Amino acid sequence: MEPLAEMVRDGIADVEVHLHHDGEGRVNFINRISNFCETLHKEHGLLRKRNGKLAFGFIHGNWALDNSRPDGRWCGLNDEIRVLRDLGCYADFTMPSGDSPTQARLVNTIYYCNGAPDRPKSYDRGARVTRGGRVEGDLLMIPGPIGMRWRDRWLPRLETGELRQGNVATPYRVRRWVELAPRIGTDSFIKLFTHGAQERNSSALLRDVLESAFNLLVEEADQRRCAVHFVSAWQMYLAIEAIGRGLDPVVATQTGQIDRVAAGIERN
Repeated sequence: MEPLAEMVRDGIADVEVHLHHDGEGRVNFINRISNFCETLHKEHGLLRKRNGKLAFGFIHGNWALDNSRPDGRWCGLNDEIRVLRDLGCYADFTMPSGDSPTQARLVNTIYYCNGAPDRPKSYDRGARVTRGGRVEGDLLMIPGPIGMRWRDRWLPRLETGELRQGNVATPYRVRRWVELAPRIGTDSFIKLFTHGAQERNSSALLRDVLESAFNLLVEEADQRRCAVHFVSAWQMYLAIEAIGRGLDPVVATQTGQIDRVAAGIERN
């Protein structure tokens, strides 16, 4: 973890929480997340505190958030949304899961969902975040883009924002990311994902290949005459919360907290 912590201290990366589990029960799940977050924070200086409590973004292993698989595998916890909220999760970044029963019905939308302890997959629907709407719920859902990808291959395929070996950024893919990305008013949020621990994907994540993806995003933004901001998961959350309160999202990402945004607006 220390090399990752060094990158965080240098301001070029951030660390959140990703967990695979399978039917371990509510108490064991709570203990595992709690202990893991404490270790990240105390031993490596990672994560951050919000209202005196450790805060983290979350991605569920195998996309089985909130016990969403029909067979109940790779989760087993119906009330996972509320449990994550109570543990300090500020947003979930699991979706999209693509051609899977775990995929939420509500796509390409940033929204708040409410947990339901008596049924699985309670993130299937929710209340959309709007500018100045002050929408709230148990957990903020920040999905990546999902939709059809018509070019770059012989046959159409599903675009889910994944970067991996053999599936790198192209000008057309970047254009689709922008077209499909969740939007709040005039602000779009592009969340990509990868399986970076798999060695075969290193070619798509290191050196000039990843740099090319960033450059293509900048070029697409220039063509659309809009600004592009590269942010961490936490900064993306702050920007979304600021927009929901009718505040400046750019200031939120720069200050690192929404309260300062409000103070800055009042002074100006």
